[in-house]
Amino acid sequence: MNRSTIEVTPEQERTALAWLSVLHDQPDSGDQATFSRWLHADPAHAEAYAQAQVVWELSEVAASQLAEEEALAMQRYLLAMNVSKRSRAWQWSSGLAVAACLLLMVGVFAGWQPVRWMDDLGADYVSAPGQVRTLTLADQSQVTLDADSAIAVNFSAGERHVQLRRGVAFFHVTHTGEPFIVDADKGEARVLGTAFEVRLRPEGAQVTVLSGRVAVKASPDAPQQILGADQQVAYGAGVSGAVQGVDSNARLGWRSGWLTYSKTPLADVVADLRRYFPGQIVLLNSELANRRISGSFPSHDPRAVLNSLQGVLGFEQHTVFGRVIVLR
Repeated sequence: MNRSTIEVTPEQERTALAWLSVLHDQPDSGDQATFSRWLHADPAHAEAYAQAQVVWELSEVAASQLAEEEALAMQRYLLAMNVSKRSRAWQWSSGLAVAACLLLMVGVFAGWQPVRWMDDLGADYVSAPGQVRTLTLADQSQVTLDADSAIAVNFSAGERHVQLRRGVAFFHVTHTGEPFIVDADKGEARVLGTAFEVRLRPEGAQVTVLSGRVAVKASPDAPQQILGADQQVAYGAGVSGAVQGVDSNARLGWRSGWLTYSKTPLADVVADLRRYFPGQIVLLNSELANRRISGSFPSHDPRAVLNSLQGVLGFEQHTVFGRVIVLR
């Protein structure tokens, strides 16, 4: 994508987006005249507005997708809270031609993302996008949070519970005689003496064991699966998949700054890169999302990873304002 030599300030970007919203909502002659004066007052205004139009065109579908994701997440929270589930949650998806585009703009430029905000509200420890953070719990167990992750900790009644609320966490558990349980997506991973990862995914959760043993249940009533070193299992909606053998050292390479994949769908790779990018990455092409990726990539530079993948897969990549990357 060609880049203009005209410098556009963040304030001009926000003003251009505001004007775009006004002009999509039946402006009167006074609005049109004011907009015309603003547009011609500075070449940077015209550049900012041109970029805003690109964002709008690209983001109508992208924002619809994001709004639906927010609605699904909101519905989960409302179900957990036992309040008015459907009417409140699904109103997030209405009016997507304009409102969903604005949802994307607000999330990108103001930093407000409802799902992240609700996750963080109930969390005890959070890592920011791009930040890998290691912390020590009260029992001296260590937890390493991947970028953009959140956990809540509850040590009481003779049990140690950690809820993975967002993202990925690696646990190195200290033996105290009290059970250590990681809760994720209605299932649990119960430690039998181990170092392991728990990862939230769109369809559920995944547990990978580096050493020791972990007992995994997809729901409180589901059968227990025992995992040992270099084993992995995924579960969702109360159902577990088959236990798989994996190279856990490679799979857990994110702790040292590397993302390693073996025949992994591009959609999963993009989901990882989102945690390291201070904006939004939206994948619109479902066929492209299913393309398989193998290789190791540095996690600190998501743009470089996408550029590398673009060279191999040949997809379109649009970057606007430095904060929105749309792949199609």
